[in-house]
Amino acid sequence: MSVEFIGFIAARDQSETRPAQGPTIDLGYVGDVARAHEAAGFDRVLVAHHSTGPDAVLLGAHAAAQAPKLNLMIAHRPGFIAPTYAARLFATLDQITGGRAGIHVITGGNDAEQKQDGDFLDHAARYRRTDEWLHVFRQSLTSPAPFDFEGTHFQVARGFSEVRPVQRRHPPIYFGGASDIAIEVAGRHADVYAFWGEPLEQARELIARVRTSVAKAGRDPAAIRFSLSMRPILADTEEAAWRRADAILERIRELRGETFGQGTPKPQSEGSRRLLEVAKGGRVRDARLWTEVAAAVGAGANTTALVGTPDQVADALLQYHALGVTTFLIRGFDPLEDAVDYGRALIPLVRERAARSPLATAAE
Repeated sequence: MSVEFIGFIAARDQSETRPAQGPTIDLGYVGDVARAHEAAGFDRVLVAHHSTGPDAVLLGAHAAAQAPKLNLMIAHRPGFIAPTYAARLFATLDQITGGRAGIHVITGGNDAEQKQDGDFLDHAARYRRTDEWLHVFRQSLTSPAPFDFEGTHFQVARGFSEVRPVQRRHPPIYFGGASDIAIEVAGRHADVYAFWGEPLEQARELIARVRTSVAKAGRDPAAIRFSLSMRPILADTEEAAWRRADAILERIRELRGETFGQGTPKPQSEGSRRLLEVAKGGRVRDARLWTEVAAAVGAGANTTALVGTPDQVADALLQYHALGVTTFLIRGFDPLEDAVDYGRALIPLVRERAARSPLATAAE
């Protein structure tokens, strides 16, 4: 199985250890980060979404213009714009970028944030809406003739898109969510199921659940791919890597002050709950899966890390690859500098070893 690497682009330089500074949209920084990821050998970059942040599609279009070989993974919350319109939007982006668009469907696990955009549906209703939205989105880009749709959340009469993506059928659909209803919807629609960094045994169990859902939906379980999100922390020696991890935690403690360690998971977010349960099992799992940042900030995002030398972290990633993970979404606490470092020290190692793995040999 080939390996895909996804990086991360924000509208300005910030992370858990770097307070946001400067303009809300720093176009120079976006360009620098896009070009750095392209040079480092990343396949695509995630452009994230937040209810108070810049538009991810427009930001992604700018990033794509700065790095002409870099593919996009645009985070999108279904339901705020009609699926027919969203289909034309992403098809247009795919045309503009020459077939480099991808959509990361994130239904939302935080009621308060959803309400900032006027969404008052509960968690289960949001996923039911996502199910309908994806059905219409996909049909808009694949139907050879106008179509009708009658659902609870969307109704369409003679929907049709004149603009079609460069890519076959539609841009790849990445999908996140670990609750039962999320996995049910993923089974029907996802090309790539994305999840946060968990211990190997939990990852194995989650992958099996998703494949079962895919089969239940009448699809080939081998057709879906899996993406794992991690925060690699690298150094020339293992001891130095752990010192760097400790310094990251101390910096977060300094910035959060009295709120350090008081983070709570996003309401209804099964992914956050799972990471906090992982953290309760110890600061380190599976030899080098570091959980302390997740515990400190409430596991509201990709916050578990693999700590060690490039050689050690590459081997740890390949253990997930052996479970069926073909995509690694990796980003650092020093976003630009770490992207460069991953391209120098980590990505080539993983690709080389993955190409020699029994899975790669079996696929030939």
